[in-house]
Amino acid sequence: MKTITISKEQACRFLLAHQGLRPPYGYKGKAGILDFIRRVGCIQYDPLDIVGHNSELVLQSRINDFRPTMLNELLYEDRKLLDAWDKMIAIYRVEDWPYLRYRQKDASWRSRRGEPALIKKASGQILKAIEERGPLSSIDLDHDQKVDWVWGPKRLANVALDNMYYQGEVVIHHKVHTRKVYDLASRLIPAEIFVAPDPHTTQEAYHDWHFLRRIGGVGLLWDKHSIWHGIYRAGRDERTAALKRLVEQGRALEVKVGGIGLPLYMRSEDKGELDSIMEPGNPPRRAVILAPLDNLLWERELIKQLFNFDYTWEVYKPVPERRYGYYVLPILCGDQFVARFESGRDRENGALIIKNWWWEEDTEKSDEVFSSLKDCFQRFLGYLGADKIVVAKSLVKRESLDWLP
Repeated sequence: MKTITISKEQACRFLLAHQGLRPPYGYKGKAGILDFIRRVGCIQYDPLDIVGHNSELVLQSRINDFRPTMLNELLYEDRKLLDAWDKMIAIYRVEDWPYLRYRQKDASWRSRRGEPALIKKASGQILKAIEERGPLSSIDLDHDQKVDWVWGPKRLANVALDNMYYQGEVVIHHKVHTRKVYDLASRLIPAEIFVAPDPHTTQEAYHDWHFLRRIGGVGLLWDKHSIWHGIYRAGRDERTAALKRLVEQGRALEVKVGGIGLPLYMRSEDKGELDSIMEPGNPPRRAVILAPLDNLLWERELIKQLFNFDYTWEVYKPVPERRYGYYVLPILCGDQFVARFESGRDRENGALIIKNWWWEEDTEKSDEVFSSLKDCFQRFLGYLGADKIVVAKSLVKRESLDWLP
């Protein structure tokens, strides 16, 4: 199939439509969460909770009337979703479990680090304890010895549980804040899914599936290294070969975007969606607050080139090196990034705190934009279960924030 050529503006509209960030906004309730994750494959989890976890922030920007309890129910009551490894720690549909067995092979390689004999012995004892006593977390187990692990010395009980979690022997039964409570995967995953054979007959077939999945996680991607981590034994050569095969098989399309030097790739199944946004139209300018690890932002250099929006998550930077702040969230309005703000939460009364605010250079500060932003923050307060925004009067005056609800 010949290469498709589109403009930057068309590429931006397609990405937003693919991500559910452009009209029609059809995702609603728990069914909407499952539909969105089905489309993008997975969403990224992060344990930091400033104004919600990253996964919750991803969903509140797309799911009408989203509340965090919806995601918890799908994970730990309905068992329709899993939090496990895909792109880093992620949340994906339970039916994808057999497809990620190659990812579990990577975890088997990890388990040979440190003190494998000691870890293997402790793992067997812990599996037996979970089988007999039910779901357990690390604090329910002895195994206090410190052992070397991927990120440095760690308590043996934690290492063994991590190892079994990576390999798919245990999954998360529920969480107490960020503390994981594990149960046997064989007890929580439906039997027909748990015992299903690996659908990939070769490593190449697995690579084709996982690279196509990652493309769908964003919408458009290029052949650069930064976005593809977490795909088992897939270096640059394997990646380039897989993208070539996917195009030859007709499962992916090569897309040239004006002003972008490298070709981009999209799933063939999304071509109809691309066709539907080729003409600009004039949809309502809805504003949304995005997560720091939002799917749309997974490939930040591409977003910089397409949207002229330069975003870095600075939580792990030393304070003197931060350009903006600790937990800064981007704001999208229509097809344009218009601002970003440093967020916080009053732990006593639940109020949203706006610590600082930065308008993007080209933002038109019109009544239409202010109205969209006001609606956006009202929805965000609903998601937080809050009824108040705390912001310094000097900041309101300096950045023209009188429109805040």
